Amino acid sequence: MVLSVTAAAFFLSLSHAQDGKPKPKEYPLGPDSERKEGNPKGTVSKHIWKSKVYEGTIREYYVYVPAQYKTEGEDKAAVMIFQDGHAYIGETGQMRTPIVFDNLIAAGEMPVTIGIFVNPGWFADEIEKPQGWKAPKGVGSNRSLEYDTLDGKYAEFIEKEILAEVGKTYRLTSDPKMRAICGMSSGGICAFTAAWERPDLFQKVLSHIGSFTNIRGGHVYPALVRKTEKKPIRVFLQDGSNDLDNAHGNWPLANQQMAKALEYSGYDYEFIYGEGGHNGNHGGAILPDSLRWLWR
Repeated sequence: MVLSVTAAAFFLSLSHAQDGKPKPKEYPLGPDSERKEGNPKGTVSKHIWKSKVYEGTIREYYVYVPAQYKTEGEDKAAVMIFQDGHAYIGETGQMRTPIVFDNLIAAGEMPVTIGIFVNPGWFADEIEKPQGWKAPKGVGSNRSLEYDTLDGKYAEFIEKEILAEVGKTYRLTSDPKMRAICGMSSGGICAFTAAWERPDLFQKVLSHIGSFTNIRGGHVYPALVRKTEKKPIRVFLQDGSNDLDNAHGNWPLANQQMAKALEYSGYDYEFIYGEGGHNGNHGGAILPDSLRWLWR
């Protein structure tokens, strides 16, 4: 039930026009989301992972390695984790993250960063078709449990399984200041939860249309941020006035409350509030500037 509400918002391309609300604004991509002649191009590889932390699940994940990555030397690569990796990895979608990384790394506007794009777990023996927002008929998805739960289990999964596996091949930093985590919708609150629970792992958060609502209790975060000792994390939030409003809560209001709580508690944060809906359009349009701010 929870999954049908959160995931359907993407693959049905909600416009809100049917219920009398204004159609969300469309945001164009800028030049940093397009290939630039002469900029080195990173590589992307695809992998399959069967989890022990989330027993019985299987998932795809992608690894982006910039051309500037070095296999030896004193400096190890920065790391950025993406939830719903399929939505961020494509070069023709709303995010186009590999292109943006290539451009910003070449310009010296973010460090040499290995991107790890992780999909949610499915309950299946194998993945017959590439993962997207909706699991095939008869296949259960673990997305909401992994992303919307307010505990440290997902961070543990990333640390002990994904980072450990990718770290066998690439030299990854262990400095939490040089580790970022990102996601949209339930993946956005998941990114915040990972850093909130484990600032020793991640100290940079990028949330697009984050579900800080009562799917699995996420509506408590503004109060927790206000009443908990400040943690060493930097947070970038994006949302739009035409985001979701349903039984779980009001996404625009929830993100505004999060921003105010972060401001009250003295966090290093940025909140960009537009007129978009529950999709990656606005977040993708501002992704280059979001990353510049996050890695500044």
